[in-house]
Amino acid sequence: MSKKYIYDDKGMNVRKSEGTTVLGVILKVLKYIALSLTVTILYYAIFALVFSTDTERRLKRENRMYGKLYDEMERKDRLLADVVTSLQLRDDEIYRDVFHTSAPDVDMLSAVDLLSVTDTLTDLDISVLSGEKLRVLEKCSESVEENFERIFARLSEKDFVMPPMDPPLKNFSFVNTGASVGKKISPFYKVDVEHHGLDMIAQSGTPVYASYEGVVSNVVRSGMGHGNVVEITHRGGYVTRYAHLGEIKVSLGRSVKTGTQIGTVGMSGTTFAPHLHYEVLLDGRVMDPVNYFFRVVGPFEYADIVVMSTSIGQSMD
Repeated sequence: MSKKYIYDDKGMNVRKSEGTTVLGVILKVLKYIALSLTVTILYYAIFALVFSTDTERRLKRENRMYGKLYDEMERKDRLLADVVTSLQLRDDEIYRDVFHTSAPDVDMLSAVDLLSVTDTLTDLDISVLSGEKLRVLEKCSESVEENFERIFARLSEKDFVMPPMDPPLKNFSFVNTGASVGKKISPFYKVDVEHHGLDMIAQSGTPVYASYEGVVSNVVRSGMGHGNVVEITHRGGYVTRYAHLGEIKVSLGRSVKTGTQIGTVGMSGTTFAPHLHYEVLLDGRVMDPVNYFFRVVGPFEYADIVVMSTSIGQSMD
């Protein structure tokens, strides 16, 4: 390689230049590559900020859609939580009123709770939680078995009598469900009054049937209060009462079977719409008729009936 002479201003002398080295060439190439990459990245960032690909536009649309759905999902989640709580209370009443025992405890540590925090849990944490979950489930299983044993024991007792468990209206569903037992707003006085039965909405003339076998113990024909009423006394201390009837098709002292027609839906007495006011009493105590319908409807239909009967704040009489 040829040598050149360069002048050194500081040393006031002339020295030989060694020319371009291999290391210098490599450094220049690396600088060029680094500069090219920096410029490329900068151009790409600017392009990405200004322009969007089809995939990015689709993902942005989906994100906006999910953002709108999130609030609705939260609302439904709260509603489901309220329904579950209501069903748990209803289960307690059913076990107490029908089987005279307590309902098994419900595990509050659900799979949803565990899945919602898995991103922040270690494998050890998940293992510990899973073990705890298993122990709780085993305890619940034992509780369920104990309850079934008590139920079967109660069913085998000679003095046990099944309660009235057939709805007095055929094809009864949640769309026919009105206000149930509890404090409800009177449609006439607009104040809270104690409501002792279940309002079952139906057209005038719809047949009304005995919900269980028994003896007609009272027949009332009146244009006031509960209007035309049929009362049936059953075994085991149960009494069912059917009010606001249009026609009465049974007489006092008659024995009836489950499903015997006793009258029709009407508007007799104090009411502002056709419906059947249905009551169930046990040894004189007011019971919630909804508690006895779980045998003849599916679980989802029953859940809807429970929600309707508890959420309606105004009675029809």
